[in-house]
Amino acid sequence: MKTRFTPSARTQFLAAVTYINRENPSAAREFYHKATELLKQLHPFPLSGRVVPEFPDLPFREIIVPPYRFFYRQKNATIWIVAVWHSAQLPVKPDSQ
Repeated sequence: MKTRFTPSARTQFLAAVTYINRENPSAAREFYHKATELLKQLHPFPLSGRVVPEFPDLPFREIIVPPYRFFYRQKNATIWIVAVWHSAQLPVKPDSQ
């Protein structure tokens, strides 16, 4: 099982780390490491994230690394991270990649 980011999700994740880093570099490092560790835990348990409450009919799930939400879906042997949103943002309906 592999974990990959779509280009837009990678940009969103790096923007989040950059934003946190401006105010608190150690918090940015902690957030980055916590997120990568939680994403690795999806390999043996890809359905462990919750269904996205705003879009229960879509094949996406999410894990939360406060204050960000990582939206993903499993496709074959790959877990695709499709979006990274601050929890204060209202998510838009993702593409069914």
